[in-house]
Amino acid sequence: MHQEKIADVIQEVKKVVVGQDRMVNRLLIGLFTNGHILLEGVPGLAKTLTVNTLAKVLHLDFKRIQFTPDLLPADLIGTMIYNQQAASFEVKKGPIFSNVILADEVNRSPAKVQSALLEAMQEKQVTIGDTTYKLDRPFLVLATQNPVDQEGTYPLPEAQVDRFMMKVHIDYPSKADEMEVMRRMANMSFSSEVDAKLSKQDIFDIRDQINAVKIAEPLENYIIELVFATRFPAQYGLKDEAKYIQFGVSPRASINLNLASKAVAFMDGRDYVLPEDIKEIAEDVLNHRIILNYEAEADGINTRDLVKIFLEKVPINKSVTLK
Repeated sequence: MHQEKIADVIQEVKKVVVGQDRMVNRLLIGLFTNGHILLEGVPGLAKTLTVNTLAKVLHLDFKRIQFTPDLLPADLIGTMIYNQQAASFEVKKGPIFSNVILADEVNRSPAKVQSALLEAMQEKQVTIGDTTYKLDRPFLVLATQNPVDQEGTYPLPEAQVDRFMMKVHIDYPSKADEMEVMRRMANMSFSSEVDAKLSKQDIFDIRDQINAVKIAEPLENYIIELVFATRFPAQYGLKDEAKYIQFGVSPRASINLNLASKAVAFMDGRDYVLPEDIKEIAEDVLNHRIILNYEAEADGINTRDLVKIFLEKVPINKSVTLK
């Protein structure tokens, strides 16, 4: 059973990474549904270590790209170089040609580099010279950004952030987890080696099985209601929240919420979606797609707070009139 193999993957990652079960779960959901993930958290929370370890356990090619202000698109996708011996130009492919890409501190590079990355994410191909090259499959971009230090950064435009399936906020570990982290990492003989537990074919098979997970029409309606509540909150009795929202979520939200809830159900051993699956994943799918106004910032309101209110106030069994 593939669920057993997924459990083996999680246990293998835990040999190295402590207390980041939610992050590992979201990374796997992104991989199994062909979606990209944006990780946000302060430095030192094992974001890079988790992604690197997971790539090893999944036996996938992994490339880490440190985004800096002087990075160029060619450093990412590759370029044409002149071969003097052959008197011709040759293609030198960039690090984007890999299965798992860690775009570290993606908000430290200028817009042209961010655009090159996001175009590759969307199109699953890049053009070098006159030739278009398909990217490797599976292809997963995991981008990180530091929410603390904003000086000298280039924040991702809202329209580009929308390309990420989920934005996952990484919190500090518990006291017990931090004690375990300290003991492991303070031991200079600690080994971070792990065994591969999943093949590429397994990943493609899991995608097919997730695609077959059933979601009932009332739950499809519930997803639509959640999405429309972010766009027209006053119509749902959320007048206090309406004053904070400038724009609601895009149609990508409903697509990704459907996909992600199927993945949650599958990883829980079911071939059907429950309301709890949608609620489990809704914050990560919706939080980066809601655009707030200045009043929200002045009142200390963030999108995660609003998503929780939507989940509390929007009824599950409400009938939908499609227009």
